[in-house]
Amino acid sequence: MTTGSSSTGTATGPTRIAVLLAAYNGCEWIEEQLASILAQARASVDIYISVDPSTDGTEALCARLAERHANIAVLPPGGPFKGASRNFFRLIKDVDLSAYDYVAFSDQDDVWYADKLDRAVTTLRRSDADGYSSNVVAFWDDGRRLLVNKAQPQVRWDYLFEAAGPGCTYVLTRRLASAFKSLLLRQWDEVQRVDLHDWFCYAYARSHHYSWIIDPTPGLDYRQHARNQVGVNNGVASARSRLRKITDGWWFSQIQLTATLLDIHSPYRILDGDSTKAKEWIKLAFSVAHCRRRPRDRAMLFAICLLNSITRHQ
Repeated sequence: MTTGSSSTGTATGPTRIAVLLAAYNGCEWIEEQLASILAQARASVDIYISVDPSTDGTEALCARLAERHANIAVLPPGGPFKGASRNFFRLIKDVDLSAYDYVAFSDQDDVWYADKLDRAVTTLRRSDADGYSSNVVAFWDDGRRLLVNKAQPQVRWDYLFEAAGPGCTYVLTRRLASAFKSLLLRQWDEVQRVDLHDWFCYAYARSHHYSWIIDPTPGLDYRQHARNQVGVNNGVASARSRLRKITDGWWFSQIQLTATLLDIHSPYRILDGDSTKAKEWIKLAFSVAHCRRRPRDRAMLFAICLLNSITRHQ
């Protein structure tokens, strides 16, 4: 694939970045998203798109865009994936990442700031880190805008309980991306049960001793609409939805799955829902400062663990 003309110069040539974009029924927004990626300052990008079978013509639109831009490629049909996580795993598996210095994840409906990739690469190089994410600015059709702050200091076990911010901000070095790809290939069938690729990627990086930077400066406008698979935790309805995922066991089952697949020997590996003993819930309740970055998330986890110690113990 031919890359764009602008690039970040290095001693060995231009910095090359593979952008992996998972799409599904995205005709309304994807062209604006792609335009913002193609307009990145001081970055040479190739964009790879995987489309989950759609009903709004997303496949045809992406094909037309790929015909117009030499650095956009649409992968052959491979779905249905039934979720962004499995679509991103497919992209990581099927795209040859070996020619790239960095790999970035992209949603189909955001708007990247012109310096997003340049800032990420500069930050990674300056800090000698392998993983990068950043804050975002959520926006709605009615004009509302909200800074989404995920850049609280990382704690010992946060990666087992949460992502490093929205996956659309992730940029990985080739070293980390290649290692993560190897893990996916080894455990391909098992990782299909993982529902959030960004959380799992962050957990892999941190648990395998890769350094990760969460940048407080936002790198994109994060579009909010009714079809967001994962959106901003803002408002009563969103809070209820996320609380339901915790209380119905989904969240703890994903923690258990992540710990198992990544062989994470944490003090909280045995959190498997109804079979967890009361003393383990209490232990977690009084360890929340080591498990979540944000104070309100710690408070919620503390309350849920105490409740589970009463209602779910054997």
